[in-house]
Amino acid sequence: MATVLERLKLVGAMGLGAPIIILLMMMMMVVPLPPFILDLFFTFNIAFSLLILLVTVYTLRPLDFAIFPTVLLVATLLRLSLNVASTRVVLLEGHTGPDAAGKVIEAFGEFVIGGNYAVGLVVFIILMIINFAVVTKGAGRVSEVSARFTLDAMPGKQMAIDADLNAGLINQDEAKLRRKEVAQEADFYGSMDGASKFVRGDAVAGIMILFLNVIGGLLVGLLQHQMAFTDALQNYTLLTIGDGLVAQIPSLLLSVAAAMIVTRVGGTNENVGAQFSAQFFNDSRPLALSGGVVGLIGLIPGMPNIAFLLLAGAMGGSAYMIQKRKRRQQEEAERLAEAPKLPAPPEVKELGWDDVQPVDLIGLEVGYRMIPLVDKNQGGQLMAKIKGVRKKLSQDLGFLIPSVHIRDNLDLAPNTYRITLLGVTVGEAEVLPERLMAINPGRVYGTLRGVEGRDPAFGLEAVWIEPAQKDHAQTLGYTVVDPGTVVATHLSHILQSNAHQLFGHQEAQQLLDMLAKTTPKLVEDLCPKTLPLNVIVKVLQNLLAEDVPIRDMRTIAETLADFGPRSQDAAILTTVVRAALGRLIVQRITGTEREIPVMTLDPDLEQLLQKILQGAGQDGAGLEPGLAEQIHKSLEEKTQKLEMEGHPAILLVSSPVRAWLARFVKHTIGSLSVLAYNEIPEDRQVKVVASIGQRG
Repeated sequence: MATVLERLKLVGAMGLGAPIIILLMMMMMVVPLPPFILDLFFTFNIAFSLLILLVTVYTLRPLDFAIFPTVLLVATLLRLSLNVASTRVVLLEGHTGPDAAGKVIEAFGEFVIGGNYAVGLVVFIILMIINFAVVTKGAGRVSEVSARFTLDAMPGKQMAIDADLNAGLINQDEAKLRRKEVAQEADFYGSMDGASKFVRGDAVAGIMILFLNVIGGLLVGLLQHQMAFTDALQNYTLLTIGDGLVAQIPSLLLSVAAAMIVTRVGGTNENVGAQFSAQFFNDSRPLALSGGVVGLIGLIPGMPNIAFLLLAGAMGGSAYMIQKRKRRQQEEAERLAEAPKLPAPPEVKELGWDDVQPVDLIGLEVGYRMIPLVDKNQGGQLMAKIKGVRKKLSQDLGFLIPSVHIRDNLDLAPNTYRITLLGVTVGEAEVLPERLMAINPGRVYGTLRGVEGRDPAFGLEAVWIEPAQKDHAQTLGYTVVDPGTVVATHLSHILQSNAHQLFGHQEAQQLLDMLAKTTPKLVEDLCPKTLPLNVIVKVLQNLLAEDVPIRDMRTIAETLADFGPRSQDAAILTTVVRAALGRLIVQRITGTEREIPVMTLDPDLEQLLQKILQGAGQDGAGLEPGLAEQIHKSLEEKTQKLEMEGHPAILLVSSPVRAWLARFVKHTIGSLSVLAYNEIPEDRQVKVVASIGQRG
């Protein structure tokens, strides 16, 4: 069988299939065929028609069987050729008996209609009416309307394809494919409109051939073979009706196939059987009601009760199964809806500037065990403490401290927090959320049991104790604070030490705008007439870096407006502004004491530093390492001595060396304040308590 199919495919690939079929049909019309060959061709015709019908049933779209009009024409011509060949045999050999035209025609004449030509004639006429008046006529009308509607819709479909192409919804290749499908659809329905006429003509030809065969057979039997009238009528009528049925049944199958393919609704991915099952048995109510009506009829006396009741039971059972299936599907859908859904994959979109997130000015990252300190719903007070820190620093420094962005970080240890400025880590420590920190301020009267640690803000010794030990720790002289206060104090210390990094052009402009509400002329003369905004920003940053508040913005602005025409060097302007703010600077260090204990440099050492800074610049690169180490050691010793005596540590120097010395001791001797002579107010007295010499 496989070999035969392969040979048939080879014949089709060589382009010989259609010519061979046409030659065979011509031969059947011209060359007499023996009954055995007719049986083969009749059987093939029936099988071919049934194959066409089944292919139509399983076709998803009409265009999937676009060759159907041509196949319909070939099948019609094949059947008519068989009619001509069988008519020849019937007229020539009909007098010999009912098997003269082959076993197939004899079987249809004897078995199908019981050998009764009257019954056969009625059956044949009924088949012709069904084929001609019902199926063929309806299929022809549907083909005609479909062809007209398809042709009318072609311009709109073409415009829709062009619109999708212009909008970028489809590419050029897909547009070509869709245009090709539209053209094929129009050609198909146009061809079906014409092919329906073949089926209609075939039905008319079948009726005419029947009457011609009966009349011709009687004449041949009576005149040529001197048969009795009843014998001639019996033989030729049975043969003719058998021949007609053999041809009419395939014709009916083809008519049904044509009607089915033109009545299909396109755009679905299901064949006729799947569509029928999905749409006909989707709802159980029609089946249930129909089964009820049939069951009631079956209960009427005199009716075939068994048949009706069996059918009613089958319909009711089917309705129950459909309802049960729908209920199970609904329960499954509800279960899936209640089940936790996986997060949808993130949509892949084109990158934009929104994906480049700016760094947080101030960030606080906490481990997962510190989340209760931040969460208000869990009694956390850290948010309120941080807000208080921002408010206090804003009032002390003179500008608004930015908001603190707090978030959890699973990469941190559970009890660890991290403080960042401009995306850079500037502080990190560990706290115990369930305990209190007892800080040793320098003098205590006992020890505590707990976890030893250090205050993250100032590095003081501390112990993490249980809350029940709070009163006892305070009695011993410890400073007891909760974990939230520890974090807030550490944050406050870092923000105060790095305030100059948080101050920028926007903050400077806001300060000037606020000052302009009271002294508009001053601001107008200062910026941008006298100094550009970037120079003002740099001066204010220098003041904040040296722990000088910028609350007195009016004094700062007036000083810059006076000295701005002389120099736009931010370092020189910072020195001038510090002198103008001298009263504020000194008061922050010594309070209201009139006498200020200070340290000074030996005159020779100070002159040496001035020469070095003048030659090498303010970075002090020309200073010998040994001399720098000696100066630092001496300053550290004197500072500790003053602090032990209860005095603030102040180093009083000339203006040219003040800025360098302030940077020199800032990170090593943080408690030492370096002031210039011109920064001391006139109402304060200076008392030199120590002098820093050159060589010990």
